[in-house]
Amino acid sequence: MDEILLKHALRLEDEFFAKKDAILIEQRKKLMEMERTQVALTAISGITNKAILAKLVELNIHPDLLATLALVPLVEVAWADGKIQDDERKAILDGASKIGMSQGSVDYTILEEWLKTSPPKSLLTAWIHYVEGLCETLSPSECDSLKHNLMDQARRVAESAGGFLGLLSPISGKEKEILAQMEAAFSVKKA
Repeated sequence: MDEILLKHALRLEDEFFAKKDAILIEQRKKLMEMERTQVALTAISGITNKAILAKLVELNIHPDLLATLALVPLVEVAWADGKIQDDERKAILDGASKIGMSQGSVDYTILEEWLKTSPPKSLLTAWIHYVEGLCETLSPSECDSLKHNLMDQARRVAESAGGFLGLLSPISGKEKEILAQMEAAFSVKKA
């Protein structure tokens, strides 16, 4: 009888440790996936701040989503004057290429549509809400870093069309309005 109890106890112990091992293996997989996601987010966004990257992963912002969201300011600024100029189109496509978007990908297809037809105004509103929500979770310095990266890219697109013979500001009044709207999204006050 003692032998049966011993075998049963050993079997229960094996089951216990097998479950613990499975949990540890799953936790390790999640950690490795989180690290891969952070590396991919860095490659796409240029963000190197570990705290920001951890927050983005925690918020389930994956590289493909970040890539699409990062292009919203560029597209909105380009459409500010009612049409996209060739230099703006080139600047946006260069930016897309730099973040790893390739022709045929879902993101690139969406981008191509945005370059042909102005996206709905709700897109800018959604992006503003996304940034406001994101900034609520980030520290002020993290939010400033994100703001700097995204707004610099948007300004480059706005400046790409240039002024008239170098006499006028390369950024139109409408583009300045859109840039100001986007910049204001980063000014969320924490409760």
